[in-house]
Amino acid sequence: MAAHTGKRRFRTVCALLGAALACAAATGSARAGEVSEEQIAKALTLASSGRITRSLTLSPAEAARKEEEDRFIKSVRNRVTRSLTMDEREKIAAITETKQERIDLEINFDSNSAVINALAMPIVVKLGNALSKPEFKDRVFVIAGHTDAKGSFPFNQDLSERRAEAIKRFLAENYHIEPSQLVTVGYGKTKLKDVQHPFSSENCRVQVVNVADK
Repeated sequence: MAAHTGKRRFRTVCALLGAALACAAATGSARAGEVSEEQIAKALTLASSGRITRSLTLSPAEAARKEEEDRFIKSVRNRVTRSLTMDEREKIAAITETKQERIDLEINFDSNSAVINALAMPIVVKLGNALSKPEFKDRVFVIAGHTDAKGSFPFNQDLSERRAEAIKRFLAENYHIEPSQLVTVGYGKTKLKDVQHPFSSENCRVQVVNVADK
């Protein structure tokens, strides 16, 4: 049964990826090829070699802060994205800002949609392959959804939350990554990456951050 399920999953992902690559080739899009699975994994493990050393040299204040951060991350695991309060969203943002192990992925969705389309599929597949690596099996990641400045604050907030959840659902269903390892949060248009160009597609992104031990 397990072998059959694995083969079925493999065929499904291959079919989706094949359709995505065909679509990308037809439109001349190169976004999906701009980052590799290895680059994603490296970005999320950039500072891991020094993690143990740093943990042994933390001051009492730093150790207390880390313990409080870990306790908070544990409290929001298994939470539905829309249930997070504004204060909780900002606290997650503050924690992720201190982490070096993170990457911004420009995962484009259709306008007003939270459905992963064919053009976005290659990068999501690469993310799934990267997070499936053995070195990540005991890590917790934040998946943060962001939009550009088009539309109202409530609309974009809801859209960013649904898009973050869509990525989480895809990873859990297709790569068997435990949902409790993925903390999803949406920021709408409140944290633009390119403030000078608020309507730029660069602002429509999903940020993945390696934040804690499971």
